[in-house]
Amino acid sequence: MNNYYDRSKLDTYNYNNNNYNKPMYSKDENPNSLYDPYEGFIRGNLFKNLYNGYKLKNPIDIEPLNEQADLLTYIDAFSFAAHDISLYLDIYPKDPDMIQLFNKYKNETNRLVKEYENKFGPLFANSNADMRVPWAWSKSPWPWEK
Repeated sequence: MNNYYDRSKLDTYNYNNNNYNKPMYSKDENPNSLYDPYEGFIRGNLFKNLYNGYKLKNPIDIEPLNEQADLLTYIDAFSFAAHDISLYLDIYPKDPDMIQLFNKYKNETNRLVKEYENKFGPLFANSNADMRVPWAWSKSPWPWEK
């Protein structure tokens, strides 16, 4: 059987003089060593010690133009934070502090989505906000029609 790559080379592969195969997360991570959800979102990484390699000291702040855009920004931030922590939990599934933080961010995402949908209509095609008559998903105006 042909292999598309030689797995024996993976152990010696170096990326920018760093060991490419070193663990991305440390078992010493804790909620205090993370950026808050918004800071992690604009940086693209919730874990401070993993972000250092990006060398971008001042990421660009998002400046929403209205309440709807502001709410979407925070939905994105908390959703991103929960997802980033879930990646950590794939490696360290018994970390109670991170599980607690994951649940906190997941619940906050759900709360923000409900708030958004109450104010602006369904956010997702499978949203509970669509369970009404008339069908709410196709309700105008769409954000680009305003």
